[in-house]
Amino acid sequence: MSESSGSEPAELNAEMKARLDRVIEDTKDLEGPCLPVLKAVQEEFGYVPSEALPAVAEALNLSRADVYGVLTFYHDLRQAPAGKHVVKVCRAESCQAAGGEAVVADVENRYGIGFGETTADNTVTLEPVYCLGNCALSPAAMVDERLLGRASADTIAAAVDKLDGKGGV
Repeated sequence: MSESSGSEPAELNAEMKARLDRVIEDTKDLEGPCLPVLKAVQEEFGYVPSEALPAVAEALNLSRADVYGVLTFYHDLRQAPAGKHVVKVCRAESCQAAGGEAVVADVENRYGIGFGETTADNTVTLEPVYCLGNCALSPAAMVDERLLGRASADTIAAAVDKLDGKGGV
């Protein structure tokens, strides 16, 4: 391993290292293993910690840059923990034509966050998505795994509230 520098990721604690090693061992022999390994790491930790990249790279005989490239290419992989609820708003053409930009602006204003950000109370993470396959009901959004058609900031907030047991808006 190379000498440590200021850009080296911090070390994982023993418990996290054991979990990471198990995940890598269980997935490293899959075909095209980098993406499946990173997805499994995210499933285990809720995100892909930067401290995991050296271990993934070493296990797959790849450079850290290669692993980081895969991590940053795929929108469903995250480098920080998500909030309790993940709100995805479609950015595809059909949704934009049906008022998706206004929905995005309203959601950003309601929660005080932009794409890739999480509210201070860790309740909501906002993410872009580039097609939910619900074009006939544009604009589309998703709250956790719940697909919303003809979405608005109000219907999105109502879905978040319902999942939190607060009823509707």
